[in-house]
Amino acid sequence: MLAELAFSTSDLAQLRFAVSPMWEVGPSFRLLASGAARPARPVHPVHRPWIEQVRPRVADAGLDRGWLAELIPPSGYVPDFLNPAPAGPAPTLARELAGILAAPDDRVRRDLDRLGHEQGGLGPRSRSLYAEPKTRRERLVEEIETYWELALAPYWARIRGVLDADVFLRARQVAEQGPGRLFNALHPSLSWDDDALLLGNRQRALSRKAAGAGLVLIPSVFTGPVPFTRVSPPEPPQLAYPARGTGALWQPRSAPRAEALAAVLGRSRTRLLTELDTPASTTVLARRTGLSPSGVSQYLTALRDAGLVSAHRAGRSVLYARTSVAEALLAGVPA
Repeated sequence: MLAELAFSTSDLAQLRFAVSPMWEVGPSFRLLASGAARPARPVHPVHRPWIEQVRPRVADAGLDRGWLAELIPPSGYVPDFLNPAPAGPAPTLARELAGILAAPDDRVRRDLDRLGHEQGGLGPRSRSLYAEPKTRRERLVEEIETYWELALAPYWARIRGVLDADVFLRARQVAEQGPGRLFNALHPSLSWDDDALLLGNRQRALSRKAAGAGLVLIPSVFTGPVPFTRVSPPEPPQLAYPARGTGALWQPRSAPRAEALAAVLGRSRTRLLTELDTPASTTVLARRTGLSPSGVSQYLTALRDAGLVSAHRAGRSVLYARTSVAEALLAGVPA
């Protein structure tokens, strides 16, 4: 089905980009769950390294059997209240979770009615959320925070780099060639026709009167091959599209400045930074580098204090990851 979203001059004036943590939470959880539900299914070629690292952590925490597992089915509709309209260009996860908690109860129930209709019923947690939206949402938000810490926070600097680069590219495209060129280049299923955005492969009709004003464009590394739309007036419609550069997201990165950086940080600290191309625990880093666990712990503390690594709880262990500052130092570009 081909849907058409008309644009007035006012709508074009309200066109904006945003980077949204929740638009990574939902699609990434679906990606993990779809493969786990069908073990014979091939692992996603782009996200294989991430899946192989994250899926055991998510399963150990029981998240594959929790709230998200009921609210994010393998395909089809995901409740709109899980993706509140981004309040700015890059809201934090905490701000978006506050939006989920603030959603009106009738809105939550309406979304769950649609989910139950499309999925042939609701699970036990979803039914309890329907009965007590206010109190049960707190449990849901706690689970999202746990999932974020296990699956996305250790990788966020790398993910955010891809998203920011995409926004920069698209914004420059708008400035140089106009929004029509932007829409035509955004995805093969999207096209600009006179004063309207045409969206292919959409199951429902889309009208400006029912969609709200403007449009929020949200790049995502986990949306998959096709864009997703969220329409929930009076909020502006949202369109999440595959971010440019996702294909190289998990490829190992070279560190051309490692030798120069070692003269400043020391060889052991620099070695740890280069080993953190993927998040790892103290034990794993000690095994890889040959350093003592106590030495690794001491160096990581210093690197964390300097803002070069971040720590993330994963069950009984702690995963360390490079920050965007460390990524910039190793790449040899300004932070």
